Amino acid sequence: MSESLQMWVEVLFDVSYLLVVWALVAAMTLRQGRLAPSTRRVAVPFIWAFALLALGDTGHVGFRVAAYALGNLETQVTVLGRPMLLVGLGALSTAITVTFFYVVVLLVWQRRFQKPYGWFGALLLAAAAVRLIVMMFPQNQWNTITPPFDWSLYRNIPLMIQGLGVAYLILRDALAARDRTFTWIGAMILVSYTFYTPVILFVQQVPMLGMLMMPKTLAYVAIAWLAYTNFFAAKSALVKVYAE
Repeated sequence: MSESLQMWVEVLFDVSYLLVVWALVAAMTLRQGRLAPSTRRVAVPFIWAFALLALGDTGHVGFRVAAYALGNLETQVTVLGRPMLLVGLGALSTAITVTFFYVVVLLVWQRRFQKPYGWFGALLLAAAAVRLIVMMFPQNQWNTITPPFDWSLYRNIPLMIQGLGVAYLILRDALAARDRTFTWIGAMILVSYTFYTPVILFVQQVPMLGMLMMPKTLAYVAIAWLAYTNFFAAKSALVKVYAE
């Protein structure tokens, strides 16, 4: 695939993704007032989670699209008097918001299955804190298009602990309760990491692996769609799903 074609595929995908995820967040927000109190307790955190994801990805993929529109990925802006790559600024924004995304998903799990966080939940929250601390170090080189491999790995290991840990908790309890909605949500988290892991490990050696971020992103869209259709779309469906 030529660089020009790859750019256009990425731009079209990114714009479409942002439109869809923000539309789902807006639809969830507009419908939350119709929810029964018992359903709202589980459903509303989904709005927080995907608003965070959409906000960070607006910076991540949105700034990439803006950089392309302004010339190339080397496009810089001035932030607090310092020149900053749009791409680097976007990467930092999504790195922060996805960390909190999994904190909120952990809350969704706790409310859905009414289980204590326990030591494992505390471990996942600690992983989020460690990741945020690691991201503060200048060695991350946020002002570059391609971050250093070692520091990219350091900050993504806690994220993998978060995501895979939450997926484990969701799947463990959803399968036991025969909760199809959350079984699919847990499975989609695993799918997202299946595509994301090769990018973390090998994208610097094989740049085309970056295209795996597309199916990884679609897995998140699938989770948002599951949340919307099963918790916000219709009161009758909400009652049925919540009772399962």
